[in-house]
Amino acid sequence: MYVKRTAEKMIVEVSKSFPCIVIYGPRQVGKSTTVDILFGEKIRKVTLDDMDDRALALSNPKLFLESYGWPLIIDEIQKAPNLLDEIKVIIDNQRLVWIKNGQPRQLMYILTGSNRFELQQGISDSLAGRCGVIDMASFSQAEKYGYDAPLFSPSLSDIRARESSGRSYRTRKQIFEDVFMGGMPDICTGESEREAYFKSYLNTYIEKDVLKLISASSEMQFRNFVTIVALRTAQELHYDEIAASVGIDVRTCKRWISILKTSGIVYLLEPYMANISKRIIKAPKLYFMDTGLCAYLCKWPNAEMLENCAMSGAFFETFVVSEVIKNFYAYNKDPSEKLFYYRDVDRKEIDLLFVEGDNIYPIEIKKNTSPNKPTKNFDVLEKYKLNIMPGLVIDTCDKIRAINEKAFAFPVYLL
Repeated sequence: MYVKRTAEKMIVEVSKSFPCIVIYGPRQVGKSTTVDILFGEKIRKVTLDDMDDRALALSNPKLFLESYGWPLIIDEIQKAPNLLDEIKVIIDNQRLVWIKNGQPRQLMYILTGSNRFELQQGISDSLAGRCGVIDMASFSQAEKYGYDAPLFSPSLSDIRARESSGRSYRTRKQIFEDVFMGGMPDICTGESEREAYFKSYLNTYIEKDVLKLISASSEMQFRNFVTIVALRTAQELHYDEIAASVGIDVRTCKRWISILKTSGIVYLLEPYMANISKRIIKAPKLYFMDTGLCAYLCKWPNAEMLENCAMSGAFFETFVVSEVIKNFYAYNKDPSEKLFYYRDVDRKEIDLLFVEGDNIYPIEIKKNTSPNKPTKNFDVLEKYKLNIMPGLVIDTCDKIRAINEKAFAFPVYLL
């Protein structure tokens, strides 16, 4: 069963502007399926999982591309990165033809890849200015339940529009069932059993993506590392503390975090600085992009125990932040341009800041309804001399309502 993706419209739009588009994302989040749905009937496809095709692409990339021609979909492009230089040559030659003949540009190549760590340098060097890049993640809740999801904004008019979108209220218990299951397509569509899927997923990710980047003797340490990182979701990232827990040096820890980040497993939310840095905590906060995978790594056996465990607040926060980031990705927006967090040495913290021009929206994330004094730290933002807009307290309430002059309660199910 195919689930419609919010990113479909943006993928089509970007394909009209560039001769090549690149779709990144972790393994098994639906990149190839979405491309097949949008372009499969019109454009030929080749996958480099095929040993014969991969061998030709590696040994003779020019002949490979001549054999298939264009337009062409190339799946798992990271398995033959030497194709990128040849694609650049073909695109540049074809551009001259279009210019001489007064013809509009066309879409020539669609590239999908699950290992951005291997690909991004090649894309930057060979295809800069020639390709549009789109990130995909696992299902958002809007995709999972078939709702339209406009680009997230905390402004009152935008959140009110979401309230009239026809979504069904989900209780806290139901929300934690969503947190526990995560958004991986095969699990959400019932194709795979959750435990077996994540076990296989982790093995495949490490064997096919990670072992190329670390020594084989470090495999067990890396597995332990991923679990330790999962236990720290929604926390500030301190490399030295994680390194000590795993038994590796800080340099290795930074590299391994970079692997998780670049492959889309985790996201690092930066603190808001605005040149006032002396009393601001500078470490980013780390979030898993799929709460189901995170819960599996932390070995929580069911949604009920997850809801009532000591980490439930961290998982709820991870769920909310990852939903917003997925929404940004679907609209081809860079979340790092607008999303931040705040914490100072006095331990005053705001979970999420949405910064847009001269406006700053503080956002608190609480798993309970009617949390105690959720806006108590919002005044610390006055030092930035920006317009402090009415913020949000995202929780498990059933409707939007004013808390005070500083914020509105916003139900998580409307994300």
